[in-house]
Amino acid sequence: QVYVVESGGGSVQSGGSLRLSCVVSGRDFHINAMGWYRQAPGKQRELVATISNNNRINYGDFVKGRFTISRDNAKVYLQMNSLKPEDTAVYFCNVEALVGIVSDRPRPLTSWGQGTQVTVSS
Repeated sequence: QVYVVESGGGSVQSGGSLRLSCVVSGRDFHINAMGWYRQAPGKQRELVATISNNNRINYGDFVKGRFTISRDNAKVYLQMNSLKPEDTAVYFCNVEALVGIVSDRPRPLTSWGQGTQVTVSS
């Protein structure tokens, strides 16, 4: 079992900044990749940024240099600058892991946090 907890959301004005944090915990797991997705009302969940074990990073097209993802072991961060009203959404932390390694029953597991609200006002 892998537990994912986000923090750092809030309300800011357009042009402001926020830093999201995500902590992963559990037993008998190995993280392959971590990332952030977001979902605005009435829209599908979309990729914001991901970072793999070899530090390969992908950003959604809309990021355009405004956001930076970073990772420290089982923690992942998203620094968001120059926020726009269209960035308003619930942001979810995503973890792609391999569980059951010690128990010799390895299997992939995708885990999500509960989400943190980001609201940007104009």
